[in-house]
Amino acid sequence: METRDETSAGGLVVSGMAEAVGPGGKVDMSRIYVALIGRLDRRGRLLWSMPKGHVENGEHQWKTAEREVWEETGITGEAFDTLGTIDYWFVSDGVRIHKTVHHNLLRYVDGVFNDEDPEVTEVAWVPMSELMEHLAYADERKLARIACDRMPDLARKEAQAGRATPR
Repeated sequence: METRDETSAGGLVVSGMAEAVGPGGKVDMSRIYVALIGRLDRRGRLLWSMPKGHVENGEHQWKTAEREVWEETGITGEAFDTLGTIDYWFVSDGVRIHKTVHHNLLRYVDGVFNDEDPEVTEVAWVPMSELMEHLAYADERKLARIACDRMPDLARKEAQAGRATPR
């Protein structure tokens, strides 16, 4: 069977990090939001995941993540940290495909949601405190756990740097 490698990139767009830092540096995870996309599966169920898509020739994974987030959600994010990589195998049209997906953290910059991408059914802001129960795929939940564990330190750094979320 023919085998092909494919690479994608995307991630979590995060909003409200600095604003979630309270007195004494305590971080309220319910005040930090992440952008997710929903797609209908073959059974008509809405499955939530991180936006992502194909890396173009010569494109850095952060640029791909920023472009794909914009294409799939309508919002602009700025990649600022790597989150992790997922890889898996599947068969499509008689070709065995090894897919590698690079996930990143992106800072919300601008824009409003749209679901004009034909592959996306719905787009939503989800509180980081509820992220785990929204994500449909176990491998993305593992990356989300990493993001949740790192978020308090990242939020405090954003607050210390004076970076407020654009409104």
